[in-house]
Amino acid sequence: MSRVCELTGKRPMVGNNSSHANNKTKRRYLPNLNSVTLQSETLGRGIKLRISAAALRTVDHRGGLDAFLAKAKDNELSANALKIKKEIAKAHAVAS
Repeated sequence: MSRVCELTGKRPMVGNNSSHANNKTKRRYLPNLNSVTLQSETLGRGIKLRISAAALRTVDHRGGLDAFLAKAKDNELSANALKIKKEIAKAHAVAS
């Protein structure tokens, strides 16, 4: 399982550990990923995603998963999230 946020595309970053003697060794900064089930009002069901804690706060701030996916760029979303975005858009178009 890759360490990539399904909604924001956030990935591990590379940096250095710096000792007291200022020796540098390579290290990885991993994103804070959580497995969560988010509710979609349009689809009327829960969707299981592996997202970062920052993305979870952003979803809350934008007013839910449907609103987040409507604003999200397609190139940042995972294949699973892109499929859900298209399902929501299709269901929203039928309802209107």
